[in-house]
Amino acid sequence: MQLAAIVAFYQQLTPAAVARFPEFYSEDAEFKDPFNAVRGVTAIQRIFSHMFGQVAEPRFVVSEQIVDAGGALLVWDFHFRIRRWGLDKSQVIRGVSHLRFAADGRVCYHRDYWDAAEELYMKLPLIGVLMRGLRRLLAA
Repeated sequence: MQLAAIVAFYQQLTPAAVARFPEFYSEDAEFKDPFNAVRGVTAIQRIFSHMFGQVAEPRFVVSEQIVDAGGALLVWDFHFRIRRWGLDKSQVIRGVSHLRFAADGRVCYHRDYWDAAEELYMKLPLIGVLMRGLRRLLAA
């Protein structure tokens, strides 16, 4: 699989396109992010289907790609609007995906790295106040 096709898939991801994950991910692919750790393309599809139910206007923008023979790192911004908690403004989470590829070129390992505290919790009403206070308390 060419990395460009995977990047295009994510940058154009829609609820209907979730059905296309088997084109890009091996059957027993591993996926991990700050909230999930699953194995299998069906479980990965459930995570992304759930995402579309939780946030409005989700969109990935890949800004950098670092590639070697066995894998790639993708630097991305995830743009979305929170449907809950009365927050109806655009949000951005910045992160990195580490991908490894199986012999057939499909993704067999996908690990997302992003700071849930800074990128998500600090932006929520009540939790954000607590997180910012904790940050001030712990800062040097």
